[in-house]
Amino acid sequence: MLRLARENPAWGYRRISGKLAEAGLRISPSTGRGILKRAGLDSAPRRSGPSWSQFLKAQAEGIWACDLFHVDTIFLKRLYVLFFIEHATRVVHVAGVTAHPTGAWVAQQARNLVVNLGERAEGIAFLIRDRDAKFTAAFDEVFTSLGARVIMKPVRAPGANAIAERWVGTVRRECTDRLLIYGENHLRRVLRTYERHDNRHRPHRSLDR
Repeated sequence: MLRLARENPAWGYRRISGKLAEAGLRISPSTGRGILKRAGLDSAPRRSGPSWSQFLKAQAEGIWACDLFHVDTIFLKRLYVLFFIEHATRVVHVAGVTAHPTGAWVAQQARNLVVNLGERAEGIAFLIRDRDAKFTAAFDEVFTSLGARVIMKPVRAPGANAIAERWVGTVRRECTDRLLIYGENHLRRVLRTYERHDNRHRPHRSLDR
């Protein structure tokens, strides 16, 4: 069983169990899974390929991520913030603030970002986003036209976009949860100031502080 697992890295324990049954060796899938686990082999059929974290580290220079988060004002009005973050440097780009996020608005903020980046935009190889309906085909086209690949994270898997999710927690703990936000213009000024602080002064653990 171990030999089949090592020589056929795309096979899972169920398929290996079935192949052994063809040869007259009856081993239940659960027993097979235990055998592989004791030998230090992953029982899933993706033993040879890189894990998600390995992929992110290997391709970090060209990976960007984006997300939306909300901030409530003192007048109980909910505002939405669109941001992008570079994996390799953790540089954050706050793209826009609005009370009414639509697919057209999100796509336009993406276009504005690409224009502001200039030639740097050509370095985007992958963009990670969630499956929010506001990320439309027009939004994706902004990046695919640059040759980038848009990767949608799985449903209910925040870890697949962990760097962006972590920044949302950071900006809330260090900034927006500590202030009384009055409106869109106020939030824009606050986030502009925090963006400068985060990109130029704040130490990041993943970048060796």
